[in-house]
Amino acid sequence: MKVTVDGGFDDQTSRRRRARLAAAGTVAAIVVLLAVPLVASVLSTGTPAAFLTLPAGSIAVVLVLLITPGRLLRALVAGAFSVIVVLSVVVAALDLGFEATIDRPFDIIEDWPAVVSAIGVVGDAIGTPNAILIVVLIVAALAGVAVALAGAALRTEGAAARSGRTGQVVLTTLAVTWIVSALAGAQVMPGVPLAAAPATDTLTATVARAAESLRSDADFQRALASDPLRDVSSDVLTALDGKDVVFAFVESYGKVAVQDAPFTAGISMALRSGGAQLTADGYAARSAFLTSPTFGGVSWLAHSTLQSGMWVDSQQKYERLTSSGRLTLARLFSDAGWHTVAVVPSNTDPWPVGSSFYGYDAMLNARNMAYAGPSFSYARIPDQYTLKVFGDRVLDGAHVPVMAEIDLVSSHTPWTPLPHLVPWTDLGDGSVFRPQPADQPTPVEAWADPQRVQMLYGQSVAYTLEATFSFLHTYDPADLVLILLGDHQPARIVSGPDADHDVPVTIIAKDPAVFEAIAAWQWEPGIHPSPDAPVWRMEEFRDRFVAAFTP
Repeated sequence: MKVTVDGGFDDQTSRRRRARLAAAGTVAAIVVLLAVPLVASVLSTGTPAAFLTLPAGSIAVVLVLLITPGRLLRALVAGAFSVIVVLSVVVAALDLGFEATIDRPFDIIEDWPAVVSAIGVVGDAIGTPNAILIVVLIVAALAGVAVALAGAALRTEGAAARSGRTGQVVLTTLAVTWIVSALAGAQVMPGVPLAAAPATDTLTATVARAAESLRSDADFQRALASDPLRDVSSDVLTALDGKDVVFAFVESYGKVAVQDAPFTAGISMALRSGGAQLTADGYAARSAFLTSPTFGGVSWLAHSTLQSGMWVDSQQKYERLTSSGRLTLARLFSDAGWHTVAVVPSNTDPWPVGSSFYGYDAMLNARNMAYAGPSFSYARIPDQYTLKVFGDRVLDGAHVPVMAEIDLVSSHTPWTPLPHLVPWTDLGDGSVFRPQPADQPTPVEAWADPQRVQMLYGQSVAYTLEATFSFLHTYDPADLVLILLGDHQPARIVSGPDADHDVPVTIIAKDPAVFEAIAAWQWEPGIHPSPDAPVWRMEEFRDRFVAAFTP
């Protein structure tokens, strides 16, 4: 080809290059338009095969754009479409995360506080600045996807308009294929339909869950208005007169912890040796299971359920409950003359419902426990130190009988780094723990290997149990009744896909009269419940406990 003086050859080459780039851009836009809406399906089905389906929204938005007049109006339509798709992807991702951790999908009405709490846990694990950076990057990425998706819709519509009849035929064929496939129930593979509407399905399910939440909340409020202990006198729990009564929640101590598995060997050893030591020290025990309202996290729902006798399975219900006058175990003990104490070592902020709702006379937390050691991820204070502070400040010497709830949190996810027991006389202000986090895996390193996560979980629960039994042996409280229980099962990565919501519960005491009072419960002897041990729903505990110890 001859090169002209005016550069015609270069112009022709440039035009070809631009044409190729334009074609490539259009193909890329079509791929983005078809693929991004399907991300929600991939997340919900758990299979990449969902990318082979036809998304209804992508076809529909191009058809709508073709008949929409004006550039601005088309931009608004494309923008609305992209926002809906991105929202569906966010909800599907939250569903996946909630299913993996707390065993239920995300509830748009109730679960935003749990999202904030999860960010806090991540911050404890990797540092608050890193957690904030991750959130910022996620928000920026979602905004970028939304812009790219809107641009892809507009570009695809432009290409379809320029192609005339050919574009109309292609779009009509896709629409008809989608409709026929939907009517015929055609599938790419079992569970993955060929005709998909991922954004619509995801958001419709979310709206349905929100409506169910509202109905459930209304039922909860009606039940809240009727407390069987409302008119109880202060003359309750007299069978426990003179005794210190402690409810100790072991974080993530679920039924899986007392079942045979490679990662529970250390827990079994701690229970065997701890049980033998308790017997030698004159203690007896009875054990069973409670069905927790939560799974994998949101521990305060379990605490409030046990204390109130109400099934509290959402943040909305928790807020309803804690703003009510429902009687808690702590308030019942307080009204009956006990000094009530909450020990919440991970609390760094004021906790007004501790006194206004639960009825605690005093609260120990991260701000007033004088701990000078390192944090262990979420667990700001090792359980051994928490028990020492409780023993030294609350149980030591002559005192009014105490009722306490202690939160033992060293077994809180992500289960690394972990503390180790030290001699009680060396605990001091906790500085002795400073070298311990070194040379332990970071959460990011540990969670890359599910088996490693499981082993670390087992080690964390074993540590808390060993610290508790060692505390009983070392301090040997004069007349203690200890209710040791889990709050919920650990996340699915540990508990497995078929785990239920059951957690162990054990009553430990020296006085035989305690066990005579609960003989009708038929709980198993010892601190290691078998698979056949009795199972109660957790909200049943309050009323049964009060009835047993109120002659």
